[in-house]
Amino acid sequence: MTDRKLLEIRNLNVEYRTDDEIVYAVNSLDLSLNSGESLGLVGETGAGKSTTALSILQLVADPPGKTTSGEILFEGEDLLKAKKDFLRHIRGNKISMIFQDPMTSLNPVYSVGDQIAEVIYLHEKCSKSEAQQKAAEMLETVGIPKERYDEYPHQFSGGMKQRVVIAMSIACSPQLILADEPTTALDVTIQAQVLELMNDLKVKFNTSLLLITHDLGVVAQVCDRVAIMYAGEIVEIGTVEEVFENPKHPYTVGLFRSIPQLDEKVDRLKPIKGQMPDPTNLPSGCKFHPRCPHAIEACTKIQPAMTNVKGTHIVKCFIHEGKFESTELMEEVK
Repeated sequence: MTDRKLLEIRNLNVEYRTDDEIVYAVNSLDLSLNSGESLGLVGETGAGKSTTALSILQLVADPPGKTTSGEILFEGEDLLKAKKDFLRHIRGNKISMIFQDPMTSLNPVYSVGDQIAEVIYLHEKCSKSEAQQKAAEMLETVGIPKERYDEYPHQFSGGMKQRVVIAMSIACSPQLILADEPTTALDVTIQAQVLELMNDLKVKFNTSLLLITHDLGVVAQVCDRVAIMYAGEIVEIGTVEEVFENPKHPYTVGLFRSIPQLDEKVDRLKPIKGQMPDPTNLPSGCKFHPRCPHAIEACTKIQPAMTNVKGTHIVKCFIHEGKFESTELMEEVK
């Protein structure tokens, strides 16, 4: 991993508009990813994680979706201002995406080998036979015998389909892979195999990874850094060690408290009280304040700033700006 910035998102705002309302999906989001680095983007359903990933490749459908402001710099080039031809060159070649459901990500009427070969043929200057040969090699790379090249998606299990999708995503040796909950539809055993495969391929090809998930265990297994997302905003970010060993934002603390402990016997789990805010009517001030047990009046009116805690650990909370002290939160953190 190097410190060279590969991806930099600045003040990204994305909305979905209908006839009578506006959904504020991503709000003033800042995020960066270095070359060869893995970043986990964690949050509840509806936090804006998938919209963020789709925005990078300009795949948010317009209408109803619209990127209203911001910059998405990939190798210094603003993808929000890029022409369609440039985006076609980038997609699948320099940036590829693994979608959430492998069952619907593959075309049922083409063989899996031909679907991988098509990606290679479109982006690399080679003949169709050379693309087919490389596609067979990619199947072997993800643990599928090349003899299955001519088989169709319905002949593969869910885990095998996801391996095919991963083979497609790495076929052109991209610099960045966007993985949108790639193991959600898989059982635990297959999930572990796919994560191990992704780890191995990340090292082999020195590929950067933006992993979208709601599973903190997956982040611990795969990622170098983690960003916690709530209501379209990043509320905490740092290395996996910084955030996992010393979570600072009340939302992050709540996420960790809700995970069952193997060495602790309890009658009930400890969920975060309340619901995610309505994205058409977001609360003023800190977006988490209606659910936060430590909120004060300032939290309801003023948006907290990102504050550096230690090292690369940054959090968006008044407690860490020194505005007030919460002994209860500090006890929870400990």
